[in-house]
Amino acid sequence: MVQLFVDGGGFMWPILFIFIIGFVFVGERLYHLIRGLSSNEEFAMNVASTVESSGTKAAKDLCDQSLGPVANLCSSALEKADSGIEAVEKTLDQSGAIEMASMEKNMTWISLCIATAPMLGFLGTVWGMIQAFNDIKMANDISPAVVAGGISVALLTTAFGLVVAVILQILQNAVMYIIDNQIVTLQKSTTMLLDAIANKK
Repeated sequence: MVQLFVDGGGFMWPILFIFIIGFVFVGERLYHLIRGLSSNEEFAMNVASTVESSGTKAAKDLCDQSLGPVANLCSSALEKADSGIEAVEKTLDQSGAIEMASMEKNMTWISLCIATAPMLGFLGTVWGMIQAFNDIKMANDISPAVVAGGISVALLTTAFGLVVAVILQILQNAVMYIIDNQIVTLQKSTTMLLDAIANKK
C-alpha cells in the first residue's frame, strides 16, 4: 500500500491531506453528537414529568445538569414558562433552529472533501498521462512497457481519490443518520414539553 502511494506521485499527498481534513471534521461531528445522545427522548419525558410534579425550576435544574440539544432546547423553553404558552412555543421554534444548525455545523466541509478528493485524483491522472506521453516522446518508443508503466502510475491517483471519497461518504452518512435521529427526538421532546407546561398552567 505504501509503495502504491509512493508510485502515485505528487498528487497523492494533497489527496491524503484532504482525507485527513475530512476525517478530522467527521471525528469532531461524531464527538459533538455522541456527547449529546445522553439527553434523549427518555430525558425529555423525565423533564416533562418533573415540570408536572415539581415545577419548572426543578425541571430547569435537571436540564442544566445535562448536555445535548434536547437539554438545551428544554432549558430555553423552561426559562419562558412563566410568560405563557405562546412565548414557550416561539422559544422552542427559535431554539430548535439553533440546535439543528449546531448539529449540522461543518457538514459542508465534509462534503467539500468528498467532492475534492476524486477531482484531485482525476487531475493527477491527467497529469500522469501527460508525463507518460512525454516519456514516450523522449524515448521515441511506443512499446507496451513504456505506455503501461506511465498509465498505471497515473491511474493510482484516481483510485486513491475515489477510495478517500467513498470512506468519507460512508462516515458522512453515519453522521447524518445520528443528526436525523436527533431531529426526530427534538420534535418529540418539543411536543412533550409543551403538553407538560400547558397541563401545569
